[in-house]
Formats: sequence, structure tokens, C-alpha cells
Amino acid sequence: MAWQDFEHDTQRCTRCSYCHYIPWRYIKDFDYMQGCPSVARYHWHAFAAGGKFNLSYSLMQGAIEIDDSFLDVLYKCMMDGSCDIACKVQQDLEPLQHMQELRIECVDQGYLMPQHQPFLRSLRNEDNMMLKPRAERGDWAAGLDVKRVTQESAEVVYFAGCRYSYDQELWPTAQAGVKLLQQAGVDVGILGADEACCAGRAYELGYEGELTKFAEHHADTLKTVGAKVLVTPCSDCYGTFKVLYDKIGKKLGVEVYHITQYLEKLIQEGKLQPKKPLDLKVTYHDPCHLGRLGEPWIHWEGKEYKPKGMQIWLHDPPKKYRRGVNGVYDPPRNIIKSIPGIELVEMYRTREYAWCCGAGGGVIDAYPDFAQWTGAERLKEARAVGAEAIVSACPWCKRNFLNSAEQTGDDIKILDIIELVQESI
Repeated sequence: MAWQDFEHDTQRCTRCSYCHYIPWRYIKDFDYMQGCPSVARYHWHAFAAGGKFNLSYSLMQGAIEIDDSFLDVLYKCMMDGSCDIACKVQQDLEPLQHMQELRIECVDQGYLMPQHQPFLRSLRNEDNMMLKPRAERGDWAAGLDVKRVTQESAEVVYFAGCRYSYDQELWPTAQAGVKLLQQAGVDVGILGADEACCAGRAYELGYEGELTKFAEHHADTLKTVGAKVLVTPCSDCYGTFKVLYDKIGKKLGVEVYHITQYLEKLIQEGKLQPKKPLDLKVTYHDPCHLGRLGEPWIHWEGKEYKPKGMQIWLHDPPKKYRRGVNGVYDPPRNIIKSIPGIELVEMYRTREYAWCCGAGGGVIDAYPDFAQWTGAERLKEARAVGAEAIVSACPWCKRNFLNSAEQTGDDIKILDIIELVQESI
């Protein structure tokens, strides 16, 4: 679809402001009722999904042009999908897809964000958006006794992802994920220096061609090495492999698991047994790309029409919507509950209504102060429910929480779920 195909959505938006907040019935504390970080930070409706419908419709009518202010509003958004889920409680519009297509249009027309260009050049030249050399991709696994699947076959490919591959502070977590699989007897291997970016983050910025290119590359690579299963500890990679590649008709041809799903399976089968009690009160943060954005893609083809004499638009055949409820929510929580001594407390905004960590949509690169503010808001929420540690399942969440905590002086423990399992085992 093109951004103009959402004209009816721009007309049907009632400006109800549901996109600002989590749905009213799920509000547990009025200090934590906001769902959209952009509106919460900048206090202007233009930054909400409804405001972007206004901008888009004005653009269609020739009333405004794309300029720096337009791009500033469009890109000060984590593309986290909170507005999308809340909107579908009130009425069935597609705010997230509309914003995605609007970004694609800006890129196609040459309206580029200067802040993002170094990362795109890095992707095209070095196969990553971390501004690092391709040759250093496998350094995170140095000294790790694990198969390289380009040299010897393995049933399971462990795909570390860009953040884990290049963020040295997070290397121990990436390594621990491999060791847990090995301890459970899994025939696992890595791509090492031959791994490349999933391109999901580039797609969120509007670079559609990069997603297709890397999807085809990964499908070819996995076929060549003969893998049957891909396991990734990165929620961004999981959402890209599982959802976005399906969206563009480029499935990988292997089973795709987030590591929380795979660890839960191994624990249920008795192949991993958390035994050591951990005396810790934790809360779990749902990563957007594992939660609401990790819901399987729903394909629909048909036509939209308005019956004569009616003011509503209908779909033929009826359209099913992604509402975020089928994301990966229970496996991480089940793992935490399987660890003796752990007390799990939930934040006020959870599951499909979780507050974003702040790292998505290119914000961490173009507007780091906004990203850190968003992360700090989540850490405050974790504190508010009495948690001693905030646990997530994505390196981007952990990185941004660490940045936010350093900025604010918050000393709450920031952990990945892999670390909890490793310590208990």
C-alpha cells in the first residue's frame, strides 16, 4: 500500500485522542496512563497518530509541503505501535502502517533525515547499522566453543543481531545464550563474521529496499547452511524475521524463535532446570518487537468501499486486524516464574499496552535525549511497583535503559532474562 491509500483513515479519524493513552479500561494509575511517548514528551497533537493523519490529509490536499518541521514530527516516533493498538480499541484504523508508508514516501522522494545517513551508509557498506566494520561482527564469540555453521552444519542457528554483536558491554549476555543452549544439548551454531543485519530498523526509517535485500540474503544463507531453526536473543531481529519478512512475502523457510520461547521449551522438557534461588523482586518489560509488534502478520487482499447512503467504509472480504494480543508475552514470564526465589511484579502498562523502552524507530540515533527520557519514564514505573530490577528480552531495551539510568543516576538493576536463567542454572 502507498500512503495515499490511507486517505479514508485520515478522514475517519475522529480525533478522539485514544492514540495518546492506553485504553481507559486498562488504566491502573493515572501517572502511568500515557501510551505514546511522543505526545507525552512534546505535548502537541501533531506528534500523535491522529495528528499525523491530519498532516497526511493536509499533504494530500496540497495545503502543506514536506519540510524540516514535517520530518521532525514524523521521525520523533519510536514506531512502537502503542497508538495502533489503542486506536483499534476505539475504531479500526491503521495508524502504524500509515506512518510506515509515509516514511517510505519521504525516503522515495528524497526527504532524508541527515542524522540517519551514517547508519544507512554503514548498513550498505558493512552490513550493520552500528557504524562498525563487518570484519568485527563475530568478535563477540571469541573464545566461545561453538560451531560456525558456514564450516560445519548445525540444526539451530543462533543469530546474535547487531546490538549484541558490537556492544561489548552486552557480549556476556549473548555468550550466555549460546552456553544455555549447549548445556541443554541443542545442536547449535553461529554465523559469526558471516552474520548480517536483519534490516528491520532500516525499514522502520522508510528504507523498504534494504528489508527486501537482506531478507533474500538471509533466506539464501540459511538454505545454504542447511539450518532448520533460527533462535535470536534480539527482539528487533525476531520481529523482523517473523513478521516483516512475512509481510513482504520473504519468509525465511525455517522455524523462527525468540530465545525466550526456546528457553521456555527447554525448561518444560526438563533439559534446563533453574535450581539456584534468586532473592530478587523483578518486573518484566515487554519489548515492542517481541510483544505487540511480534504478533504474526495478517495478510488481507480485497477492496474498501462505502455503501450508498452510508457514512462508513467497509471491506470485502471482511478485514482482520492485528491487535497486539498474539505477541510473545507468556514465555518470558513463565521463565521468570520457574526460577526459585524470584518475585515477579507487573508494571501498570504491560503486554500489548507496554510503554516503549525508547530505542525504536531511529529515535535512539537521531534524538538520543528523547530516547533516554522515554527509558527513564519506564524505569520510574518499575520503581513505582517496588521492583529491584527491570528485566527485558532485547539488547536494545537493555542498552537504552542503561543509558537512561546513567543519565538520571537510577541504580535499579537492569537485566536480560538470559542472565537470570544463567545465574539460576
